[in-house]
Amino acid sequence: MFDLNKIRFFLFDMDGTLYLGDQLFPFTAELLQTLHDQGKKYLFMTNNSSKSVADYIKKWEKLGIQASEDDFITSSQATAYYLKKHHAGDAIYVMGTRSLKEALKQQGFDIRDTYAEDITCALIGFDTELTFQKLTDMSRLLLRDIPYIATNPDWVCPTEFGYVPDCGSMSEMLCHATGKKPLFIGKPSPLMPRLAMDRWGYQPEETLVIGDRIYTDIKSGVSAGTNTALVLSGETTPEILAQSDTKPTVVYRDCGEMLTLLKK
Repeated sequence: MFDLNKIRFFLFDMDGTLYLGDQLFPFTAELLQTLHDQGKKYLFMTNNSSKSVADYIKKWEKLGIQASEDDFITSSQATAYYLKKHHAGDAIYVMGTRSLKEALKQQGFDIRDTYAEDITCALIGFDTELTFQKLTDMSRLLLRDIPYIATNPDWVCPTEFGYVPDCGSMSEMLCHATGKKPLFIGKPSPLMPRLAMDRWGYQPEETLVIGDRIYTDIKSGVSAGTNTALVLSGETTPEILAQSDTKPTVVYRDCGEMLTLLKK
């Protein structure tokens, strides 16, 4: 039987798990403080590539939570890790936000904003600054035989009013135009939880991946061999869970239920 108290390393999805849009869930601050007081380690693990780590630190501060750069593992960071291994010398066109492009530029990548014949790699992220020109540029690029990478496969991003299209939906739109599908880097790939465990020295059996989506959060943890906790405070409903072939280790109504168990 799963014992939450044996977990030492907590990898939290953010939107739909610890907050929704710009609204912090009422249990979040106490949950994070409780983990800190118990000597447990947590990271924020997100597929959302529209914001840099610096942006997320500012967002958490606005929500009343202090965070540092070491508290995050993001799809942008995992993508940079992959690019360094496989495409370090490429000229990369990025269909993404200014934050994503700036973060990659700071790591030394040759990032392009407009179509050019010398571009040798194409990358898309969750682009909250999407324009038709970017779609046109990507459609032209994908007619060529160049590597095509996406930060994450999420269909939607949760908001206070419902959902908006995320990177997965944007890549599907481009697929209808070009017939090309990208290599997805973020969850459900096991890369992010594995990078987090390697960085901080934890083993899969003492690690818990927590999130509101089966097809990204939970599947990434399962693929990385960790324990997984599905929370029903975001995208996944009991009906979706019942129909899914991927099953979490444990299911909570929300992270507030986890807090109650940790305080027992």
